[in-house]
Amino acid sequence: MFEKAAILFMYCETPIHAGAGTSLSIVDLPIQRERITGLPIVQASSLKGVLRKETLSILKRKRDATAEEKVKVLFGPETEKASEHTGCVSPHDARLLLFPVRSLVGVFAWTTCPLVLERLKREMTAAGFKVDWNVPKVDNNQALIASDNTIVANGKVVLEEFAFDAEVDKNVEKIAKWLADNAFPQSDEYKPFREWLPERFVILPDDAFRDFTQLATEIQTRVQLDKETKSVAEGPWIEEHLPSETLLYAPIFISKPLAPKDIVPDEFKENGKPSAQKVLEFLEGLTKRCDEEPYLDRLQIGGDETIGRGIVKVRLNVPSIVRR
Repeated sequence: MFEKAAILFMYCETPIHAGAGTSLSIVDLPIQRERITGLPIVQASSLKGVLRKETLSILKRKRDATAEEKVKVLFGPETEKASEHTGCVSPHDARLLLFPVRSLVGVFAWTTCPLVLERLKREMTAAGFKVDWNVPKVDNNQALIASDNTIVANGKVVLEEFAFDAEVDKNVEKIAKWLADNAFPQSDEYKPFREWLPERFVILPDDAFRDFTQLATEIQTRVQLDKETKSVAEGPWIEEHLPSETLLYAPIFISKPLAPKDIVPDEFKENGKPSAQKVLEFLEGLTKRCDEEPYLDRLQIGGDETIGRGIVKVRLNVPSIVRR
């Protein structure tokens, strides 16, 4: 049974291709999506593998002699030994929170919708966070905004080729500021982005938001060249990507270590017993800078690693009410 929880926010610094395999549509390699909503996701299995790899890398760079054992306790043994025990860290699917869309003025807007915000609020509450804002209702062809000075032209918010009636709403401003404080990276290089968010934040009707996430993703045509002749060896093929400046979030639930007690590191124990709280503290510590020590700052998610795709800036939030 899960005892503790946290939320991992991931800000896309480069496009992400978390692939769903081949397709019969004009896009050969689409991204992963939820079945019922069609919204983009990164499946939990992919996220867990990335967290496992990066945690092991960080511990080895810290010259931790028990790095392999800690990773096995946290995420479970390798596939061939999976029957021995399960891991105690369970990432869920990374869901879409903010999707950037081209704007007639202001360059782009961060868009979301009531469905996405209600889901976020539900997940945050389940993880033990206090959420003090309410999700406003959005009428058809309406765009709720926090400020009318950046992305509004003649009373309209124009995204791609679609125009929406702009409506300033105090709830939108409150949500935007909460996201800037609690979801966006807090490092200095992200200060302008945190300040831009209230000016470029838009809540759209659910259907309109879904349509943008299906029709306004980044599409790239690629080929593979022959090493000798530099002519096309394979392709062309078409890949779909989540664009840069997208914001994702993933709940992470934690149980006490389920591995045999004799292999559970003391760092994961409290009063000699396996402790979910200690595991949570360990994960939180991984994401915090300490002098020149390596820490969990960015992840590479999905394919096309060698051409710079899938780089996300991460932020792990732990609810204060679960602390003792």
